Parts: sequence; structure tokens; C-alpha cells
Amino acid sequence: MAGKSLLLSLILCVSAVGARAATRDEIVPAGTLLHCTMDEPNFSSKTAQAGDPVLCHLGPIATFGHSLFPRGAMLSGHLQESKDPGHFVGKGWLQLEFDRIILPGAEVLPLEAKIVAAPHLKTDKTGKIRGGGHPRRDAVEWMIPVLWPIKIINLPRRGPYPALKGESRLTIKLMEDVIVPATLPARAAVPSPPWAQPTSYIPSPYGLLRPASLVTREPSGTDARAASAAAPSNSPAYVEQMEQIPAQRSWDEQPPTAQPIGSAPAKSARSTLIILKGGSAFLSREYWLQGGQLQAVSEAGEQKAFALENVDLYQTVRLNRERKVEFVLHSKDGAIEQ
Repeated sequence: MAGKSLLLSLILCVSAVGARAATRDEIVPAGTLLHCTMDEPNFSSKTAQAGDPVLCHLGPIATFGHSLFPRGAMLSGHLQESKDPGHFVGKGWLQLEFDRIILPGAEVLPLEAKIVAAPHLKTDKTGKIRGGGHPRRDAVEWMIPVLWPIKIINLPRRGPYPALKGESRLTIKLMEDVIVPATLPARAAVPSPPWAQPTSYIPSPYGLLRPASLVTREPSGTDARAASAAAPSNSPAYVEQMEQIPAQRSWDEQPPTAQPIGSAPAKSARSTLIILKGGSAFLSREYWLQGGQLQAVSEAGEQKAFALENVDLYQTVRLNRERKVEFVLHSKDGAIEQ
């Protein structure tokens, strides 16, 4: 009895430790470098003012072999302060402050960080993005006397503005630890409705494609008996998309059956496929050429007339040849038309 109690206590302790480990929060320590990408077309002191919001798409961060933040996480902040470049002296700068991490599902984590690197721009110890000048170019131009008038005219103009253009990739350092709460339990897999499933196609012998939803599938006799015995009668039967179940042949693909002795002989064992230039098709058991039109009779006995110029003869001959059906233009009495 004591052994059973000890075993039960051990199982409960292991379960509690496992549950605690599964629900334990993650910590991103201070000093971690985060990489994010801005999608502003041209962010500078000319296009933004203090207090304007800024979004930066957070890159993947992995620790201990798994990702910390889900895909789609963003850093949110604002333009804290900026300075325009001077006319004669002084360079412009920007100071962005990111204060929270936005996660999918309306979750927000507080953040304290500063920018340590920006493309083609310099950053100082306070996180300001400072603009640059053209010292080498200016020195060379001042050495050429011919360019002095141009330099004197451009001297009162402001220097270049620091700007983040296009998909600028910023490097941000965490100044304090960020506690990432344990991820929520995964949602139960909910099957999608039948109309949301991707359509699969079953090729027919003559090269056309038919949606699987339009094909009637019938299981074999043993499979049907096993399925009816295993499943209740009122439950719907679902057919897996990738299951290799032979599709029921349509009436135009059925193998030729033996004709009774008293019946009239058919001109061909299988129906002839007539392709029109508009993309539609007509299955006929008998056809002939009369008055510049192609007369066709379907298996149901319906007779239709098609203008010869509307019939795609090339596709008609090609597809019937693939189906091993001969297509020859002839009159009703059997004379072959040239």
C-alpha cells in the first residue's frame, strides 16, 4: 500500500513539474539585439513631426531552439524628437522611441530599447540617428576654382536630411528584460467546410479536366459493406481528396456494349466528341454534313446543327484520335466530303 502511495505521489509531482514547465514564461534578457524592418517610403523630419507613430516589423528571434515571438509581431513607437540640418553648420538627427511589442491576438508587451544601427546613417550613444554630409566632395570642389561660384550659391542651403527610405532595417538593443508570457494552448483543429477545400481535378481520357466535386464516386461492394457496417446510417460519408478511388465513368466513357441482333448498327463504337471554337463540346452518336452545317445527334436523340466555321476541326480530330475514335466528314448517305 505504501509503495502504491509513493508511486502515485511521484506521478503527481512529475505532472505538476511538466505543467509548470509548459506554462513557464520566457525572458528576453536586456542587451538582446532585435532586428526590425520599416516600410515607410520616406521617413524624415520633413515628412514627420514629433509624436507621429512608427511601426517596425519584427524579425525572427529564437532562443533555446524555438521562436519567441510569432510571425507578424511588430514594434510600435513614435518620433520622440528631431532636428533639421543647419544652413552653414550643424547636422540633422532623428530620435525614435519604441515602447511596446504588438503580438497577434491583441497582446501588447512593454518595451524599453534604443536604436544602435541604421542603414547608411550613424547613431550615437543616446540612440539618435544623425545625418551625414559630404566632406570629401566639398573639399574636392573647393579645390577647383571654376566651381567656386556654384559652391558660394549653394552655401546657404541646408545639408542632407537624415531619412529612412524604403525597407530600412533597424537594429535595436533592449535596455530592460522583456517577459514573454507562455503561449496560449493551440486551438483544436476544426475541419474546414466542404466548399472551402481545394478543388482537385481528375483527368479524363480525352485530355479535358473535370472537377472532383462533379464526379460520382462509388466504393466497391466489399468496401461499401464495410463502410456501412462501421459508420451509422445517418452520418455523412466523406471522401478524402488524395484517396485513390476510381471515379465512376461518365456515359461518354463507358466501354462499348454488345448491340442486340435486331438493333440498327452504330457508325462507331463510342460517341464522337465535337469541339466548338467557343470552347464548348458536344457528344454525338451520329453526325453528317448537310448544307454547310454539321448535323449531330446526341445519345438522347437530340439533334443539333453547327455551322462548319464554328467547329474547331483541329481539336475535334486531335481529341477523338486520342480517344481512338475516327472523325470523318461525310454526308448522310455515307459519301465522304472532301
